[in-house]
Amino acid sequence: MILTIDVGNTRIKGAVFESNNVLEYCVFSKDEVQKNIEIILKKYQEITHLVVASVGSVEKQFFLHFEKMVEVWFVSHEDSFPFVNNYATPKTLGIDRMVLAAGATLQFKGQNRLIIDAGTCVTYDFVDQNDVYLGGAISPGLRLRYEALHHYTEKLPLLDVTDPNHFIGKSTAESIHSGIVNGLVHEISGFIDEYSAQYSNFIIILTGGDTEFLAKRLKNTIFANSNFLLEGLNQLFQYKIKND
Repeated sequence: MILTIDVGNTRIKGAVFESNNVLEYCVFSKDEVQKNIEIILKKYQEITHLVVASVGSVEKQFFLHFEKMVEVWFVSHEDSFPFVNNYATPKTLGIDRMVLAAGATLQFKGQNRLIIDAGTCVTYDFVDQNDVYLGGAISPGLRLRYEALHHYTEKLPLLDVTDPNHFIGKSTAESIHSGIVNGLVHEISGFIDEYSAQYSNFIIILTGGDTEFLAKRLKNTIFANSNFLLEGLNQLFQYKIKND
């Protein structure tokens, strides 16, 4: 049994796995890391490993605090991954993106895979059917787009993410919602069309905090799973055990 932890830019997510079965998902803030992990480890005393993927600012020491209770594994660029990394700057490729690519490689074998992670940023990662990671793209996420319009203009307000009623905004607020939400949807659809035109035998994986909000607006057939990174950590851990 393992506890996987995804340290993102804005929040921390966790999941308890027994083999491929999810026993519990959890979300907590950065100032409650140790407290919440302690609760989980007391509840599931069969947990043997703490598996951490981090792109956020939480110090490793928060997790090393539990070394006397479980083995702690921080996923790093030096680990073995189930794909060939053809990124021109492999050491700069985010650990979160590598875990997503690994999960897609292990779960959807023999297919071309486009993984779209819609969180603080929107990342696009492509692994071909020969298990070669080719690269992708990074753009601002929904919340960042709202904040950018507010912070870099004099009069535009900071709004909460809202599903626009129509593509034609009839007020400043409606125009902001339409531009940001419809703009991101068209961006994602455009990327999907570009990849689909070049590659067949294709699967699209949508994950991240804005998965549910965006999935209902996308016309393409997608595999939507907001917890795909946590599941990818579990699969990568099993891959590591088999190949060490």
